[in-house]
Formats: sequence, structure tokens, C-alpha cells
Amino acid sequence: MTRTIGVVLVVGAWLLVSIALNAQDSSGDKVKYVPKHKDPVIEEMKEKNEQAKKKRQAGTERIRHAQQERKKKEKEDEREIRFDFAGVQKPASPEVFQKVFYFEPVRQFLTGTCWCFSTTSFFESEVYRLTGLKIKLSEMFTVYYEYLEEARRYVQERGDSFFNEGSEGNAVILVWREYGVVPAESYKGELDPDARYDHSEMVAEMRSYLEYTKDKEYWDEELVLSSLRLIMDNYMGQPPERFVLDSVEMTPQEFLADVLKLNLDDYVCIMSTLSQPFYAYGEYEVAANWWHSEDYYNVPLEQFYEIIKYAIEHGLSVRLNGDVSEPGYNRFEDAAIIPTFDIPTEYIDQDAREFRFNNKTTTDDHDVHLVGHTRVGDHDWFLIKDSASSAQHGGHKGYYFYRDGYIKLKMLTYIVHEDAVKAVVEQFQ
Repeated sequence: MTRTIGVVLVVGAWLLVSIALNAQDSSGDKVKYVPKHKDPVIEEMKEKNEQAKKKRQAGTERIRHAQQERKKKEKEDEREIRFDFAGVQKPASPEVFQKVFYFEPVRQFLTGTCWCFSTTSFFESEVYRLTGLKIKLSEMFTVYYEYLEEARRYVQERGDSFFNEGSEGNAVILVWREYGVVPAESYKGELDPDARYDHSEMVAEMRSYLEYTKDKEYWDEELVLSSLRLIMDNYMGQPPERFVLDSVEMTPQEFLADVLKLNLDDYVCIMSTLSQPFYAYGEYEVAANWWHSEDYYNVPLEQFYEIIKYAIEHGLSVRLNGDVSEPGYNRFEDAAIIPTFDIPTEYIDQDAREFRFNNKTTTDDHDVHLVGHTRVGDHDWFLIKDSASSAQHGGHKGYYFYRDGYIKLKMLTYIVHEDAVKAVVEQFQ
């Protein structure tokens, strides 16, 4: 009994304490939400700053808009010097030319790959001339591997080497020797459904990656090339290692040797410059010759032109490289001449040519395929197959007509079969 009473007293005491504590909690501090204090002076200053900022932004936006409108108006009103072709006798159409076989012009769209389109077209004509086969070849297969070889040299030179979309025609020969080539149907080289080539983002991504490797001095060649292939595969698709043609499986190298039957050693690069000895091989000194090829045979201007004319008159086409940013180059007329206000025709000679190349008024702009010849009045005219967008503006889509003087003054190099060179240049070896 005594023990029971003790337990009750203890429990009762605990309850009294608990009640007292709860009573104390109920009369303690409470949580409540109140407006945050703001110093009215500081808030006024902040408000003035915000209003000033909005005014500045509005003013900047008005200025930006005004600048955009001005640039738009300037672009609409923009003019450039071009030769007036009124009174010039020129060929009526591509049909009047004596021509070699070639496929109809195709566009390079938004890529700097004229070097490949023109040279591929040149070799398509050669394949037909030598074998009678009409085989359209893939430009982008060559472009894919040319980018890789550019990057390889970039790594080997520790970033002190050209990497961009441009190149030279004999880069096609360089690539084909190593990788071969495939028919156009075996590799389109684009993943976009509209089939319009655009290398803008891809090249920017590759250049950015290469600049990163240079900054960090990451010079693992195979790793860099593998990374670039991943980028290109994403934009262009992966080129085939084997393909099927007429039920026969083959490699690109086997296709080049066994089907196309091209001996790449039979083709010569020609230039004409006073900066190097004539009748000798040398380097074409422009940035796009990124591997510093010394395969250019240098001849005087008279023979430079004579080889071209001999070639096309004897069924051999020519792949040309030169300057197309001239007042006598008119995309709406499909024609290119040297106007007299530039230099009279009778004064076009080796020195006039050299002077313009030296002072950069003649530049390494564009590559095309010369596929025909005719004569109008006192001038030779040459039919030019052109992959550039400018060739789509005139009446004959994909073509230009170059007059003789333009070839002599503004075309810098070309590729031709050695037979044409042997026929003209006695000293050629």
C-alpha cells in the first residue's frame, strides 16, 4: 500500500510539472510574419538607379535598332563597280562551245569546297575520255579526308598551319592516293534532308576544338583526329570503307585503280610567276596550299595560256584556279573579261600579271572547271563550269564565259593532263 501511494505521488508530481511547463509555453514568444523593413532613403536611391538603367537600356535598344535600320538601308543602297557589257560580243549560250564531256553543274552551297567540286568534275571528264565510263564521283568523300589531313598537319606543326574550308585542286590527288574515292551514290556527305551542303557550324566546331588543343598543348595526333571524325560524322555521316558497284564489293582504293583507271602521276599543276625560275617545279605560295606542295611547274605566261588552249582544242579539259573578285566578272552576264579601264588587252603580259599578284589585287579566290572553247570576233572564249552560288544568277545556271584576257591576267594555276604540257613546252620533263 505504501509503495502504491508513492508511485501515485510521483506520477502526480510529474503531471503538475508538465502542466506548468505547457502553461509557460502557451504564454511564450510567438512566430509572426511582418513586412520587411526598408530604408526609404536607400529604396529611393535604388529606384532611381533602376529607372536610369531602364532608360539606358531603352536608349541602347533605340540606338541598336537605328543602327540595324541604317545598315539595312545601306545594304539596300549598296553599289559596286561592275563593267557594263553593253556592246560586248560574247557567246550566246553554252551550246555554241566546242566541249568535252562533263556532268551538269552541281552546287557547293555554303561550303568553301570549290577546290574539290572543280577538280572532281575535271577527273570525271578524264575518266570518260580514257574509259568511256560516265561515273559521277563523291566530292564530300574527298572533302572529309582532306579535313583530316589538314588537321594532321595542324597537330604536327603544333598549330602553326592552315585549317579551314579552302584548299587547292591537287589536294584531291593527295587524298585519293591515300584514301581512294567513291561514286556519288555511295557517299552523299550530308545529313540534312534538303541536300544542301553547309559546313559553317561544323568547321567552326572543328576550329574551336583545334584552338583548344593548341591552348592546352594536347598534341596526341590520333586522339585529335578521332575527335574531329566524331564531329564530321555528326554533320556529314561516316564515309564507307567498302561499297557495292554493279554487284561487286570493293574499297575506295580498288575503285580508283580498277574502275576509274586513273594514273594520278599523269596530271601536272601549272603556274606562271616571276618569283620562281621558269621550267622548274616550285611551291604555289598561298595559304590554301597548306601542305606547301612544290608540285607546280612554272612556265612563262605565253605558254601558260598556250597549254590551256591546246588542251581544250584537243579534247582535254582544265581545272582552273584564280581571282573572281573583279569588276569585269559579272554574274548576271555569265561572263568575265578584263575591261580597258583596268588594263587594255594589249598590255596584259607577264609583268602586269605579276604586279597584281604581288600587290594582292589578284588573289587566290576560286576554282572552276574549263570545259569548252569558242571564238567570237577577235577573242577566244572559254566555257567554265562553276559550283559557286554566283553562277546561279545569270541566264545559264552553273556556267560562266571567260574571255582570253581574263585567263591570262587572273587565272593563277591549273591542273591538266601532261600530254598538253608536253605538246607545248619543249623543256618539260
